Formats: sequence, C-alpha cells, structure tokens
Amino acid sequence: MVGSPWNNSIVPHLKPSPEDLIRHDWSDEEIEAIHNLPIPDLLFQAQLVHRRYHDPQKVQLCTLLSIKTGGCPEDCAYCPQSAYYESGVNSQALLDTEEVVEAARQARDNGSTRFCMGAAWREVRQGPEFERVLEMVRQIRELGLEVCCTLGMLTLDQAKRLAEAGLTAYNHNLDTGPDYYSRIISTRTYQDRLQTLEHVREAGVTVCCGGILGMGERLQDRIALLRVLSHLNPHPESVPINSLVRVEGTPLGHEPPVDPIEIVRMIATARIVMPKSRVRLSAGRTEMSVETQALCFVAGANSIFSGEKLLTTPNPGISHDRDLLAKLGLTPLERL
Repeated sequence: MVGSPWNNSIVPHLKPSPEDLIRHDWSDEEIEAIHNLPIPDLLFQAQLVHRRYHDPQKVQLCTLLSIKTGGCPEDCAYCPQSAYYESGVNSQALLDTEEVVEAARQARDNGSTRFCMGAAWREVRQGPEFERVLEMVRQIRELGLEVCCTLGMLTLDQAKRLAEAGLTAYNHNLDTGPDYYSRIISTRTYQDRLQTLEHVREAGVTVCCGGILGMGERLQDRIALLRVLSHLNPHPESVPINSLVRVEGTPLGHEPPVDPIEIVRMIATARIVMPKSRVRLSAGRTEMSVETQALCFVAGANSIFSGEKLLTTPNPGISHDRDLLAKLGLTPLERL
C-alpha cells in the first residue's frame, strides 16, 4: 500500500497482543488519515481490527423506548422533543413501571439483549419519578436483559444509585466535536456532558456515547468527536453512530441527507480507533438501503436498534431486521 498512512503500522501486521491496538492518544491528523483512506483499504483495516475483538457474524439487537416524551427544556437543534420547537410531538408523562417492563419483555422475546429507556429530561431530579426509573431498572434486569438509560445529566450519587439498581449502561452522547457543539446546543455545555460521563464511569456503569452525522458539521468536527471519544479511558463500551433524522419544525429539519459512504467511513474509523467498543448503527436506518447497511456491518458496526421507533422517530421493525440479518448471513447476539 504505497503512500498509505498504515505503512509500518501495527494494524495490518496484527502484533501478538491485541492490547497493542488500544490507544488513547490518537491525533486529529491520524484519525483523518484513516477516515480518508480509499474505501477498499479502509474497510480492510476495519475488518482486521473488528475480527480481532468481535465475532463478525454477530449483531446485538437493542430496543429503545421513550419512557417520558416531549417538553424537554434543552434546545438541541436536532430534537423534536425540545420544548423550543413545534415538531408535532405530544408530551407524555413518565410511563408506568408495568407498561415499561412489559415492553422490555416483548423486546427480549423478539431477540433484543439490551433494553434502553430514554426520558426527555435535562437532568435527573431526586424524587418519585427517579425512584420509579430505579424500579424499572431492577425489574428489567430480572428479565435477563442489559439495561441502558438516557435521562440527561447525572450527579455521582444518582449514577451510583442506578448502578446499585443494576444498570448496565448509560447513554449520554457528545453529538459532535467540541468546536461545533455550541451551534447545536446552547442550554448545556460540552463539559457538562463530559462530567456526566465521568460520574457514570466512576459509579461502575458502562458508557454508551457517540454522535450524529448530518447536522451541518464539517469533516473536522466528526474527526474531533472521534478523537474525544477515543481519548476517554477506557473507551466507551458502546459508540452509537447516528444519521440525522430530519424532523419538520426543528432547526435542522431541512438539512440534506448524509451521503451513505460518509456513514460507512465514520463507522470504519470508529472501529479502528476504538477496537473493543460495540459500534452501534443507530438512527437514520429507515433511509439506508440494504447495501448501505451491509457496508456498515463490513466496516465494523455490530449492533442496531430494532423496533418501530427510536424514541419518537421511525425505525425499521423487527421483521425487517430479521430479514436483513438473514439476507446478510448475520445472526443476533444471544443474551450475555
């Protein structure tokens, strides 16, 4: 590979110890060089890394449920649940525990091994609603599922209480690179997000953290996002890569769709710089062809959200995903 930035690197030669590939000092220049490789080279390198750490035929199915919808006081420009925008999303109070647990049971029966709960809160507040979420976590863990929550900002004490209830993972996306972040959100700082991630990690809960493509960001912003994620030590156990779902009424509702190859490049680059992470092909799959999704799996994606909705936006249903995986010769990951 004359001229390739991977000449003399450890990746194509696969040194004896897999730990040799785990780094927390990637530079923007290195990440961009990987991202911009010719697609055959990029996918080849991503596959080498992917196969070292993961079963390439296994894909984890996850289900995401909105347990409290709309009326969020944040102004995230992509989000139809923000109280700032008229997006047609109706507010809904926190669901009953029994309803949520039943949804988790159905998700398990449909092949999901992780059940994720999202609440449109700026931050978790002490009180009856938080106690109800803790009980949801306890009961869903009893079903044999991993449990993930995304509830906004957390204090360390709240993170510890979620850990005690049995929470597997906490999702708190950085969304984009630090320089572009303030053009998307003004009601919460980048450091606020990093602080919550620190609390989650200190409490012993695994981290789910990624970003969104298609918000008008530059390539440099995507590279910076991957650099920040890859500098976390350890790397996030789960890295969701979302393609913006454009919703009428939000400031980003008329952004152009993301080029599918850009999604593939981002997933492959994430796979290489964070080898052990489960890279999750997340929002935006309803606009992706079978061929695009197949390339994403080749690039190192090994998890998807399955079910009719992702919070309030459309998502392929379970029958679609069963057919997709069967067509590609992939199988759902069994319960851990």
